[in-house]
Amino acid sequence: MAISRDDLDQHGLIIGVSPERFRAVAMPLLFDHLDAQCEGTIAVNRQARIVWINDKYAQKVGISDPRSALGKEVEEVLPASRLREVVESGQPSMLDLMAFGDEHFVVTRIPLRDEDGTLVGALGFVLFDRARHLKPLMAKYANLQSQLLATQHELAKARRARYTIAGFIGASAAASEVKRQARRAAQLDATVLIRGETGTGKELLAQGIHNLSPRANGPFVAVNVAAIPETLVEAELFGTAPGAFTGAERKARIGKFEVANGGTLFLDEIGDLPLPLQAKLLRVLQEQEVEPLGSNQVKPLNVRVIAATHIDLEAKVAAGQFRGDLYYRLNVLALQVPPLRERREDIPALVEFLLDDIANRSGQAPMELSHKALSLLARQPWKGNVRELRNLLERAQLDVDGPLLDVPQLQPLLAAPGSAAATETPTSPAAPGADEPVQPLAQTLAQAERRALQSMLVACKGNRRRAAMELGISRASLYSKLQQHGLSQR
Repeated sequence: MAISRDDLDQHGLIIGVSPERFRAVAMPLLFDHLDAQCEGTIAVNRQARIVWINDKYAQKVGISDPRSALGKEVEEVLPASRLREVVESGQPSMLDLMAFGDEHFVVTRIPLRDEDGTLVGALGFVLFDRARHLKPLMAKYANLQSQLLATQHELAKARRARYTIAGFIGASAAASEVKRQARRAAQLDATVLIRGETGTGKELLAQGIHNLSPRANGPFVAVNVAAIPETLVEAELFGTAPGAFTGAERKARIGKFEVANGGTLFLDEIGDLPLPLQAKLLRVLQEQEVEPLGSNQVKPLNVRVIAATHIDLEAKVAAGQFRGDLYYRLNVLALQVPPLRERREDIPALVEFLLDDIANRSGQAPMELSHKALSLLARQPWKGNVRELRNLLERAQLDVDGPLLDVPQLQPLLAAPGSAAATETPTSPAAPGADEPVQPLAQTLAQAERRALQSMLVACKGNRRRAAMELGISRASLYSKLQQHGLSQR
């Protein structure tokens, strides 16, 4: 097909020109344009020695005769130059800031190759001699940086412990002693095991210990082991490598140990940790390093562990359900949190604090208790401890009109199904007779646990989800216990 003269330009480029012809004509034009528009141009050879520098660049760096720079190593003329790196790596540096005296140049660096593709040197251009030309880009960068810092601040704030040891309300001998032990534990960077019934304030004390320790500025990460499905506990605690198992994310996921690095990891309900993972936890505690699921690399850690449980760990060790070596590793500093019934003199102060807190959260005026109502509360067994007391007061605020709570208003709530007063029985189990053999503790506890499971399943008409909720354990723990006692098929 004939080409008309309209298809040609002044350089003889034809529409549909070959790549070779295009490069032959376009590259000199590109270089001439950059050389004219840029604030300076310099070229080095394979040894990073200057082979050419234009007049503008020479004048900018204080060289009167550009020929005097030829043959010198580029760093002699431009101390901050990175053209040597481009020559050695063969990789371009498309945008960078280079310092020269009190100034900063915006530069780009590209490798030079001959027709065979052999690296022969590198070329540097000073795009701008003032960073003001990058002001829009720098403004966007600064905006993104501030957003990142704000997000990091919010994440760090979310990981901060909220409570102090002083937040453990009570001046009784039992409360004062546990607070004294907690303050002592805060000064020692050892593993702590907090024991006590559910609802006694174990996590509050754990946060208080963290906030009074040298790790106070680090993260506080709380994990309820019983609330995590057994198949996910390992990934949740130790993290995963990319694609560690079917359905896993392609990118790595850090575990709670890494999230807590530099701070404290609170492992609540540690007695429910699956037996196969107890060995891995022991290793993390001993070596202060973690190996994510599906990875062959270990990552160093600096984490303090505070564990908590409401169950008899010694009995679980005796029954072979909890590793003895892990128990001893956790039980370095032990705190026993007293139940509410053993510090009844603290109930008035607790009630006052809880009523004020409930009022602040609900936006309603705080309520008051009569002396008779306070005496009634002090006589309750409080199997759910402070958590149960708070629940009662919250329900009372919803159910009662007026600012004063008295016995007639509280009595129906205390007698409601599931409450401590309704479930408490006046009689205690009879002690074994002199001729009756005394069973080992582990066996006695196992029998009691089996009876409790059977009774709750009957009360819940076989609804296992409800049974787990009433027992205060996860469904995974319930299924495990049912299987352990041979009740899973019932």
